[in-house]
Amino acid sequence: MSSYMTDLIQTDATINPGNSGGPLIYPNGEVIGINTVKISSAEGIGFAIPINIVKPIIESFKQTGNFEEATIGIYAYDKEVIPYLNASSSISFEKGIYVAQITKNGPADGTELKEGDIITTIDDVSLNTMNDLRQYIYTKKPSDTVVLKIIRGKINKEISIVLGKK
Repeated sequence: MSSYMTDLIQTDATINPGNSGGPLIYPNGEVIGINTVKISSAEGIGFAIPINIVKPIIESFKQTGNFEEATIGIYAYDKEVIPYLNASSSISFEKGIYVAQITKNGPADGTELKEGDIITTIDDVSLNTMNDLRQYIYTKKPSDTVVLKIIRGKINKEISIVLGKK
């Protein structure tokens, strides 16, 4: 299963092996992202993770001195990505994220969550992009329990999952 990074900020900041991770800064000094990756086949095109995704991680370090990344154990996609994965796909949904794969032996494995489900909320927080999910999960710890609301065909369900450590 391929991994796709979404909702990144495109930048022309120079990013080379060994210097990613630096701040992407507006001219007024405001940090808006963390430089993370560049396209190796193009010159001068890089991407940064939006700062709102990183803030919960920073808060964890400030409060506890460390950060343990929690995970549900799924690969999921935004609705806008689905046509690019399979042009002949008939998958269509209004809101939520599409569960493409459940990680073997991960937290979601063995629960009622199935591949093909659409996750619409986590603990009543609406999800429309993977960044919505990441941003929320970064506020949680491994062993926390979350409640997902999902759509499976015409069925609506709530599923509780105990988060694992990534």
